[in-house]
Amino acid sequence: MQDDASISPTAAQAARDSWVVVSRLRRKLRALESADGLSPAQASVLMRLGKQGPASASELAAAEQVRPQSMAKIVAALEQAGFVERHPDPGDGRRQVVTLTGLGRERRQGDLRAREAWLARSLQEHGSAEEIRAVITAMALLDKVAGS
Repeated sequence: MQDDASISPTAAQAARDSWVVVSRLRRKLRALESADGLSPAQASVLMRLGKQGPASASELAAAEQVRPQSMAKIVAALEQAGFVERHPDPGDGRRQVVTLTGLGRERRQGDLRAREAWLARSLQEHGSAEEIRAVITAMALLDKVAGS
């Protein structure tokens, strides 16, 4: 473990600022999700299924860090809305696998486009071309950090 004394004040400030901004941005993006009728938990499950593919309800519960009973309610609501389907697991007939429906994939893509459009508009409204380029550079650095 590296000694905190070796961290420059500039790097420490960048870390604090990044943490605060990422947290606020995440809350804002989640608020956009919930404004359209899906709970944050439901939107998160749609995103997870879209990124990682079909999963059992117990796998989803573990990934989302909720109780299996809570995930059962989330999946039931998404199924009732037509966003997911449950099918027997081909490898274990006792398990059910949750998959996105066509409507669920459309919803996920629409949610992604809406959040991306909101963020692009906000960056354009609040930042200069130079500041937006600086955001691109900063995101590349943060991506390196996240990958290490």
